[in-house]
Amino acid sequence: MDRIEQPDRSDHASRSEQPDQPDHAGRLEQSDRPDHASRSEQPDRPDHASRLEQSDRPDRVDRSGQPEPAAPAGGSGGAGAAGWRDATRVVHAGEPAATPGAPFRAGPVLAAPYHLAAEGPDGADAYGRTDNPTVRALEAAIGELEGGEAVAFASGMAAITGLLLATLTAGDTVLLPSDGYFKVREFAGTVLANRGVTVHTVPTSGPYELAELAPRLVLLETPANPGLAVCDIAEVAAASRDLGAVLAVDNTTATPLGQRPLALGADVVVASGTKALTGHSDLVLGYVATADPRLAGRLRDWRAMTGAICGPFEAWLAHRSLATLELRLARQEANAAAVVEFLAGRPEVTGLRWPGLDPLARRQLTRLPGLVTFELAGEAAATAFLRATKLVANATSFGGLHSSADRRAQFGDPVPAGLIRLSVGCEDPADLIDDLRAGLGGG
Repeated sequence: MDRIEQPDRSDHASRSEQPDQPDHAGRLEQSDRPDHASRSEQPDRPDHASRLEQSDRPDRVDRSGQPEPAAPAGGSGGAGAAGWRDATRVVHAGEPAATPGAPFRAGPVLAAPYHLAAEGPDGADAYGRTDNPTVRALEAAIGELEGGEAVAFASGMAAITGLLLATLTAGDTVLLPSDGYFKVREFAGTVLANRGVTVHTVPTSGPYELAELAPRLVLLETPANPGLAVCDIAEVAAASRDLGAVLAVDNTTATPLGQRPLALGADVVVASGTKALTGHSDLVLGYVATADPRLAGRLRDWRAMTGAICGPFEAWLAHRSLATLELRLARQEANAAAVVEFLAGRPEVTGLRWPGLDPLARRQLTRLPGLVTFELAGEAAATAFLRATKLVANATSFGGLHSSADRRAQFGDPVPAGLIRLSVGCEDPADLIDDLRAGLGGG
């Protein structure tokens, strides 16, 4: 394991089934710190008083009294929550009860201030930086799919930095993936280190020597971006639980239809909704989901104080896009399998990676993502490939309907200069393979 250096702190004291989510009562609780009131005992949209005081910061996720989320729908046919399968769940997630004369889904509520009663908000919406009905509808939908309470943020980075800053304080230790999204490590090595947090990193594949590090929070990114390494979430969850550490899983590459971290024992899920979750390359947002209502409440308070809420139009677009998630993932998985078979036969391609080639990923994931990485001879070869493709766009990000690729080393990822991250979209697979063949020089 590697440690990210920080300033001196001497002055600071089966692919179709996953197991049910274990009960981790008291995981964010500490006997010498006052309890937060349960969200179920508070007004729907409470006054954001100073609920993030460090003296009131619980240490462990509290799942006491929370219903067990349903196990995920298995691959191509198992019944999920309410007996519905995945294709049905994503179409109807977050929908209100049917009302005669009402639309299936309301349009976005675009508002900054709201009308107030003379006595004050009394739990109603008051200001757009705090909450919004359209954002709540999206959160309800994501919460149904992840199996917890969701809090939407303006971006994936806003979500993950909000989680880190609302959870960690001086003297804490955090363990991050050394091969995950590099901006998270960059944030930790600067902002968190300057706040007195000790930062360690470990490859996604491990080993996870948690006992010697005693971390307060462990963050996994599996499959990792861009290298697509995986780890056993349930195994790390058990080790984290034994130490009282909080386990968070970045679920961006898998989506809640591909992987249910909360059902595997994680305390928190964090993800970018910009990518495969919404898949149309037309919005930026992120979210955190947890089975602990008090942690969700603290994250809402953090979001309100920092102004990190997503916009209502982005939330509406995201909710609309969720309905096609199962269709998109099925096509992307099939296309990725065809692309991987083609690339495996090309002599100029090395280091081919796809979760479908990994036995652990095939056991842990209920669907395989359309994300593939491979290496060419170097920067010049990778640049020539990106210049030659016509259907595969030269663009960063992944998970969209449109196939795209980028050379990750140019953005700061510690990867070989010729590594290509290929996001396989929903085009006809024969056309994609023809385009890739042209990019590789024909033949």
